[in-house]
Amino acid sequence: MNHQRYVKIPEVDLADRKWPTRTIDKAPIWCSVDLRDGNQALVVPMNLEHKVRFFNFLVKCGFKEIEIGFPAASETDYNFCRYLIDNKLIPDDVAIQVLTQSRSHIIDKTMEAVYGAPNVVIHLYNSTSALQREVVFGFDRKQCIDLAVDGARMIKEYIDEDMSDTNWILEYSPESYSSTEPDFAVEICDAVLDIWQPTEDKKVIINLPETVEYTLPNVYADMIEYFCRNTKWRDKIIVSIHTHNDRGTGVAASELGILAGADRVEGTLFGNGERTGNVDIITLAINMMMQGVDPVLDFSNINECVDIYEDCTGMRVEPRHPWSGKLVFTAFSGSHQDAINKGIKKMEETGSDIWNVPYLPIDPKDVGRDYEPIIRINSQSGRGGISYVMEQYYGVILPRSFQRDFLTVIKHETDSNSKELLPQQVFDLFDDYYINVMTPYSLESFAEHATSDNTSRVDAVISLNGEKHEISAEGNGLLDAFTTAFSNLTGVKLSIAMYSEHALKQGSDSAAITYIELKNNDDGKVYIGAGVSSSVTKSSVRAIISAYNRMIK
Repeated sequence: MNHQRYVKIPEVDLADRKWPTRTIDKAPIWCSVDLRDGNQALVVPMNLEHKVRFFNFLVKCGFKEIEIGFPAASETDYNFCRYLIDNKLIPDDVAIQVLTQSRSHIIDKTMEAVYGAPNVVIHLYNSTSALQREVVFGFDRKQCIDLAVDGARMIKEYIDEDMSDTNWILEYSPESYSSTEPDFAVEICDAVLDIWQPTEDKKVIINLPETVEYTLPNVYADMIEYFCRNTKWRDKIIVSIHTHNDRGTGVAASELGILAGADRVEGTLFGNGERTGNVDIITLAINMMMQGVDPVLDFSNINECVDIYEDCTGMRVEPRHPWSGKLVFTAFSGSHQDAINKGIKKMEETGSDIWNVPYLPIDPKDVGRDYEPIIRINSQSGRGGISYVMEQYYGVILPRSFQRDFLTVIKHETDSNSKELLPQQVFDLFDDYYINVMTPYSLESFAEHATSDNTSRVDAVISLNGEKHEISAEGNGLLDAFTTAFSNLTGVKLSIAMYSEHALKQGSDSAAITYIELKNNDDGKVYIGAGVSSSVTKSSVRAIISAYNRMIK
């Protein structure tokens, strides 16, 4: 790796920074930029139908500010803007946001596009970093400030002359803020604010974008705190942040930016955007929720979020995407599965309203997911996970000896085929190995009779390789009597080492499952088997026969 070609971005001299001791205790103002920043990053941009659908969904999620495009730069964006306004699709409490450069013809076209909207954020920007000034525009600092001030003045003049009922909200972004000299960023923003003259009742948005993520999130936080300390307009502005994810720390940068004083966050659903994307607002919002902070936005149906996003953008949400991917609430590791299973049972036992389950930072139900896909079975799974799947899906509560033995069956199957097992496949394996073991012995008929001396007599017909054998014996209860009769038939002295049974579902018509550990008294080895029947006595007899068939295989 040729690291010598790169130079570390200078850090901010902020020795007494305050943000590390702060906490996030309320949600910021949210602004979705899916329909502008996100849309321009798509291989195939959204058409009008997709944009309208996406806009309506953003409103449903609770966004009150939505950037819908760059109407002067694209006829598609212009027409979409007019479509929303002319068809009165914008709720009265929602502001649309449009982007404009600091040029008179672009500002004119932008104002024309939003005429008649109830609430409009006019978002003025120009690039301010030394790299952009010198390489792209050939500007010095003064020329850069003059460009921003000229645009601010043009927008103010238009609004001052406007006779409509539109509620105008002004926003300025020093693009590439995170690579702009901090003192110059304050200077140019204050120059724009001097033109717009915000008040405490009519604040202006100053957006400080991390247009390209060059450095650590804590450095960006220092820059936000530096700006908040040094602008002369702090009490009359809304400090906004807009982070990208080039280094993979966009979420961290936004969270630290909020700690550093930001009041507002711009971002997209699932982090869609140029290069590695914008900050993912869904992740930010759910991160707040899991700390007990109301995020204001509603992502309680994450599957709907995924479906609409994928349908409209053509993008895909990765299986491991935070909070949203198909596998984020899934455990393959045996120890994880066991801990999750125990944690959920503990919450059920205690009736606690506070979520506290190992390996699951949030309750999947709070984002519209369920427990069924949490634990899935592959070669890494353990007894806890297998037990969870059997109990949750089929009501089969495995005794420990069955858990241990069945784990070897699962391991062999998953290792041999190198694949995940679906719940039905797990149950089918259990059925094949422990319940439906009907050869060479099988039960044809069975009857239990009480005797006068409080013992039981069992009469049964057993089929051995198609040949029927009548057996009969007495004993201290059903199991003892049948085991004696069956031992006489097989010639092997048998005894019951463990017996367990339970109903497979609630209700008087429920089937019962019986688990048996059958001991061969001649060599001391124990074998296990299970039986299922609407009759507990019959399920017990079937379990003994299954265990013996497994013994002689």
